Amino acid sequence: MAPSFDHLPDPEEDDYDEDEELDFSDLRERYEVQLEQGLDTFVVIDGLPEVTEETRPKLIKFLLRKLNGVGKVREDSVHMPLGEDGKSHRFAFVEYATPLEAALACKTLDGVSLDKKHKMEVNKLTDIERYGREGRIDEHYTPPKLEEFTEKEHLRSWLADPSGRGRDQFAMYKDNNVLIDWNNEKDTPETIVERPNWTESFIQWSPQGTFLTSVHAQGVQLWGGPSWLRQKRFAHPFVNLVDFSPGEKYLTTWSHRPISIGEEGHPQLAAEDDGKHFVIWDIETGKPLRSFPNAEVPSAGNDEAGNPIKRKMQWPAFKWSADDKYVARLTQGQSISVYDLPTMLLVDKKVIKIEGVMEFEWAPATPRRDGVKTYEQLFCYWTPEIGSNPAKVGLMSIPSKEVVRTLNLFSVTDARLHWQSDASYLCVKVDRHSKSKKSLATSLEIFRVKEKGVPVEVVEGIKDTVVNFAWEPKGDRFVIITTAEVAAPSAVPPKTSVAFYCPEKVKGAGVGNFKHIRTYDKKNSNAIYWSPKGRFVVVATVSSQQSFELEFYDMDFEGEKPESDKDLTANLQLMNTAEHYGVTDIEWDPTGRFVATSSSVWKVPMENGFHMYDFKGEQLREEPVEKIKQFLWRPRPPTMLTKEEQKLVRKNLREYSKVFEQEDADRGASADLAVVEHRRRLLEEWMAWRHSVEQDLEDEREALGLPADPVEHLIKKTDESEDQVIEEIVEEIVEETEEIVG
Repeated sequence: MAPSFDHLPDPEEDDYDEDEELDFSDLRERYEVQLEQGLDTFVVIDGLPEVTEETRPKLIKFLLRKLNGVGKVREDSVHMPLGEDGKSHRFAFVEYATPLEAALACKTLDGVSLDKKHKMEVNKLTDIERYGREGRIDEHYTPPKLEEFTEKEHLRSWLADPSGRGRDQFAMYKDNNVLIDWNNEKDTPETIVERPNWTESFIQWSPQGTFLTSVHAQGVQLWGGPSWLRQKRFAHPFVNLVDFSPGEKYLTTWSHRPISIGEEGHPQLAAEDDGKHFVIWDIETGKPLRSFPNAEVPSAGNDEAGNPIKRKMQWPAFKWSADDKYVARLTQGQSISVYDLPTMLLVDKKVIKIEGVMEFEWAPATPRRDGVKTYEQLFCYWTPEIGSNPAKVGLMSIPSKEVVRTLNLFSVTDARLHWQSDASYLCVKVDRHSKSKKSLATSLEIFRVKEKGVPVEVVEGIKDTVVNFAWEPKGDRFVIITTAEVAAPSAVPPKTSVAFYCPEKVKGAGVGNFKHIRTYDKKNSNAIYWSPKGRFVVVATVSSQQSFELEFYDMDFEGEKPESDKDLTANLQLMNTAEHYGVTDIEWDPTGRFVATSSSVWKVPMENGFHMYDFKGEQLREEPVEKIKQFLWRPRPPTMLTKEEQKLVRKNLREYSKVFEQEDADRGASADLAVVEHRRRLLEEWMAWRHSVEQDLEDEREALGLPADPVEHLIKKTDESEDQVIEEIVEEIVEETEEIVG
């Protein structure tokens, strides 16, 4: 049976019914898969230019270049009929070697442009015959009926915060419920929507915050808009992991179970997707672009018993270029496959063979390199030492496949690639072994990508192993965590050191060499979290049973600068420290104003919840939440302001801040006034209740014939009684002696 979303809740209706069934008939009709017989290797190509008998061979040869990109087609396998006037009918029949190639041609070549005026439309011959046979194609043309325009909800409406305070939203997955809340700083968060069983596995925001992703056994659903309606659905059975492209145009889904297409077909996938694990989708159309099987993960050596050690699958397995035009996949030790989007065809129809390649990373932005007029996308990769050949780091430009820069390295045990957010720098963290291979040390090789020739700078003075590295977003400073090598495994984690680096000051617009600012020793820190706007950084200890430290640093402290830092582009200051027992996750909000730390029940069984801090490290809220699983800030899309407009805002920030400070003061005053009014109202209610009780008591006494005021009556009775003589006996000690009896 084909999997469906039938048992999932559908909150598109006003009454949210958890048991409401979904209608998948539209998807089934669109993507119906049936067993084909006889002509399943043929495709029909429409949209071709009109040619004659003389020019037909030229067009066929031109078509073969496109057709052979997905399979094998002979020249005599292309039939282009001519009419009685000697001109073609602008379509052709093509026979592929296998049905799978024919299906792939329909998926990848449909919509491909031949020139400025002609675009191919590729369909299976069996589809055309089946639709005509079932009456879906009418021989008489009838103009399509245009549906009335219905305005849809704005998917980025949350950016216009109705309170006018520019608040951010966060999603929280606790127990079986998912909540979307407004952050109210010190006050209780304002819940926008809460739904039970919204997801079966986990939740995930898209990179620009447009969609909330829910994951189910039947596939993935995307939600958004003020009403949180379902926007898209992708039926990948038993999906485990999800990954978006940076521009939210495409989506990768992966399941550890291979896709199984039964006899009844599948609502979105086709027969050629059977047995695959990865599917890449077009989010706008909801269609699958291409599916892939799992790659073989090479062994990481053998254990003490001689059994091979399996490497973990790297995620994401498919990595996106910054402009959403390419997606690439690594075949470890062999090659990198770069696919063009949305066709999903290999760039130049070939994989990029790189012997021994271990890892690669796309540049997170399109770098404006000095001396280069045409800017292409870049990715970096590294290869280990093979025989007498040294290890190598390379930069490659896509789609030209030009190797921009290479660097040879020696005595390499491992390497990690770290891009700075603007792609201005690439840091390669290289772990090197000694000649005896008993000790490790780390060097940082920094590629200055935007400078002419891409020079490489080596950061000196690092004696220990670097266990964590993080660039400042949109900046040129970084933080590392180092530790001395531990001879034997220990239950107690080794002490670490936290070091800060920044460039030297230089004249003009250039950037100086990277210099060490300061090191803090004897720490337990293992994680670094930069503010998305730079400047502020949290260094913390997460997922530890012994330590839960949080340290808030300012790299541009406005106080007095030490004499030793006069020539550096930073003024480092520890602003605050805090602790959060059992902290497992730390995340800055997209504006860099707040930091949320959470303790997930997935990792820590007790004392779950989240803490809210401002950027200075002042705790605003401590919120215990039972069975909290995820706390995720909603990302924001890139600003629409130009760089000049952003500079103008920074220049006039003090003037803007006065307005915001006044609004904060007014809001605080109104909050205080509300508290006073609430207390006054409670007092008035209590006084009214007391008065009513006294009146009831007075009426009851009168009915029983008792005095209205018993206390006054008792005093009056005492005054009227006879005088009484009261005798008091007072004892007084005149003398006291102490005698010792022998």
